[in-house]
Amino acid sequence: MNVILITACPSGMATTYLAARRLQSAAERLGWKVTVEAHGEARAVTPVDEATLEAAELVVVAADRIPDAARFAGKRVFQGSIDLALPDPETFLARAERDADVFTPEEVADETPASEAGGQRIVAVTACPTGVAHTFMAAEALAEAGRSMGHEIRVETQGSVGAQDALTADEIAAAEVVILACDIEVDPTRFAGKRTYRTSTGNALKKPRPTIEAALADAEVEREGAASSGGDAKKSIKEKGVYKHLLTGVSFMLPMVVAGGLLIALSFVFGIEAFKEEGTLPAALMQIGGETAFALMIPVLAGYIAYSIADRPGIAPGMIGGMLASSIGAGFIGGILAGFLAGYTAWAVTRYIKLPASVESLKPILIIPLLASLVTGLVMIYVVGEPVAAILAALTAFLEDMGSANAVLLGALLGAMMCFDLGGPVNKASYTFGVGLLASESYAPMAAIMAAGMVPAIGMGIASFVAGGKFSEPEREAGKASFVLGLCFITEGAIPFAAKDPLRVIPASMVGGALTGALAMLFGAKLMAPHGGIFVLMIPNAITPVLPYLLAIVAGSLVTGLGYALIKRGDKAMSVAAEG
Repeated sequence: MNVILITACPSGMATTYLAARRLQSAAERLGWKVTVEAHGEARAVTPVDEATLEAAELVVVAADRIPDAARFAGKRVFQGSIDLALPDPETFLARAERDADVFTPEEVADETPASEAGGQRIVAVTACPTGVAHTFMAAEALAEAGRSMGHEIRVETQGSVGAQDALTADEIAAAEVVILACDIEVDPTRFAGKRTYRTSTGNALKKPRPTIEAALADAEVEREGAASSGGDAKKSIKEKGVYKHLLTGVSFMLPMVVAGGLLIALSFVFGIEAFKEEGTLPAALMQIGGETAFALMIPVLAGYIAYSIADRPGIAPGMIGGMLASSIGAGFIGGILAGFLAGYTAWAVTRYIKLPASVESLKPILIIPLLASLVTGLVMIYVVGEPVAAILAALTAFLEDMGSANAVLLGALLGAMMCFDLGGPVNKASYTFGVGLLASESYAPMAAIMAAGMVPAIGMGIASFVAGGKFSEPEREAGKASFVLGLCFITEGAIPFAAKDPLRVIPASMVGGALTGALAMLFGAKLMAPHGGIFVLMIPNAITPVLPYLLAIVAGSLVTGLGYALIKRGDKAMSVAAEG
């Protein structure tokens, strides 16, 4: 039987081609003559030719919609989700042969893209805490899904380098729905009056089509200032909770940490104590990095935690509370508490203190900053400050004085956490812990964290090279990209592999990450900047000692890569097809 197989997945490059390989292998085992048309991002689609189309007795589509459906009029067509085809291709094909129906002109009309039959204009914003991988992957998934559904969609990314593909005022005005797929707080005022739907980058990345469908059905109009006045816009528990507020603060603090750490490292190029000589370049570098950038870390952290909770009125009391936390020695723990205290105080004042209309305009510039700053400052000075400072001092002393056994255990724990969910909440918790300790001049945990975070993506690159026969051609290409992303400390490079085989990829990554973290702590590695991956080595003294640190990364990556190559199940038919 002559069969045309079509696969398409809006949210993943590997899924499209992996499903095509598995379906092709299963069809050939049935004795079918197969032509494959795989729609994905890795290479251009080559549509089946007229002769193949004329000879086809069955068209099997593993996709949410049929690409260029009109050409299949009069053919027996079966359409099903790619999620059903991938795990059990034999059952999928058996169902296709049994249930396929003749595609009539009326059905072709039903497949007309929604844009031709009233598709909607959608604008979206994606933003994750570090603004590196999830931001752009979610944007791509939404854009692909929106286009496949026939909608006109534009996505703005708010990553680590600022807004890219920024939405214009005209595009926002013309949009019928706004999707904010953000794990951190973004300025919602420009979308005032528009139907808005809020979700996370994770949802947009993993379920782009359901996200768009939910947005079209459930989006509600948000008023300007709704975030600060307790507006009734729907938000998920995660978006309302401490997780999002904390990550917003960390996101805004990161540039301070990176810039400050690298400037301090540059001052060490002239000698570890060269900065003590006044008037010299090392002294200036230390003044910029250590005395200014690092001094701003905790106030910025607290200020933007408060901003996430109470919008703009929270920034001033949050920063004041953060500066107090820094000055009384409460460090990043005190800064976090100050941010939440200031934010919720500002939010409460906004919501519950009612003023006459004639003076209501004074609330955001006078009443809220005064009351929230007063409450936050007094609580920090008289209640929270001293106990938190004592806790932080004890933690710092423990980290400085702990023996090698404790250091190894801490490094292994932090390393395993970094590899557990590849950019998820556990990964971010470990990362935030390391970044916070930089303000207390504890540089060892951050070294272990960054080294371990590089392991999963590098390991998947190694596995796809060493055991190439167990991977399809698109997976091997994804492995090359994953290796480079790992060198850049983008743990999310391993996500495509973990999504397909989580029960093997995640444990292999955690073992390698734990080993790397343990070795980094054992070697006494210290890291001045919390991002940049292997490329931070280009700056002298940013990482010390260099060679043992590299050894830790190599050891963990090899354990993950070779371990996964060993335990991964190969598909002979898929391998033969890939090699042929």
